[in-house]
Formats: sequence, structure tokens, C-alpha cells
Amino acid sequence: MQALSLSNENTSYTADMQTGRPSTKERPPFGARLHMLREQAGLSQQHLAERLDMTQRAYAYWERNPVALRPDQLHKLAAALSVSVEELLGESASKKRGTGPTGKMRHLFDAASRLPRSQQQKIAAVLEPFILQHAANT
Repeated sequence: MQALSLSNENTSYTADMQTGRPSTKERPPFGARLHMLREQAGLSQQHLAERLDMTQRAYAYWERNPVALRPDQLHKLAAALSVSVEELLGESASKKRGTGPTGKMRHLFDAASRLPRSQQQKIAAVLEPFILQHAANT
């Protein structure tokens, strides 16, 4: 007698699917910003925690509770999310220089920074030799 599979093999995981147990309390402002930046980067709590060399549970605490992170933790977190520490902390844009419209390259780099790492590496493999060649010619 052959066993029947009850799962649908055509179903795949999508980023829109909610995982884990929903929280019963609202995130603090820093946690909400951290959650938004993590999702914009296309990372799960587990993946980001691995980049930070910590457990998923410890990282989840940062999103759900008021925390006071050390400067080294803030820099590592900002780098893992490909954002500035100022953006991570929610500093206002008025404090930044050049608040005018951004160029096409900035938009492309921002979009590329949200791609999966393997896709980012492909872009870097094309772009880096071009930039190095241009730098050598000037």
C-alpha cells in the first residue's frame, strides 16, 4: 500500500506569509523601525541574527522590547541591514547634507542593496572591474 502525501508540493513560502506567534503588545519605536528595515532588506529574524552572531530569540527581543544597544552593536546592525546608524536610530533627514533629489545611480544602488546577497555579488562582479578600470585611467 502506498502512502499519500497530504501536503501540496506546489505551495511555496512567500515573504507575505506571517511566521511565528503574533505579539500581544505594540513594538517600541526603535523596534518598529528595526522590523521595517529588516523586512525592507528581505531578511528573516533568523537570517539577521546569524549575520549578527546571535540567537534569533535575542534578536527578536530587540524588536519587541525597549533596548539600549552598545555603539558596536548599532554599527554591526546598521551594516547588516545596509543602512546608516542615523537611519537605524531614526535621525531626521534635515540633519543630513544633500537632502535634495537623489540621482538615478543612488536609486539603483538602494534597490540593489535590497536584493539577496547572491544577486548583489553578481552586480558587484560586473561593477567593480569597471570602476577599477576607470580609476586607473584617471
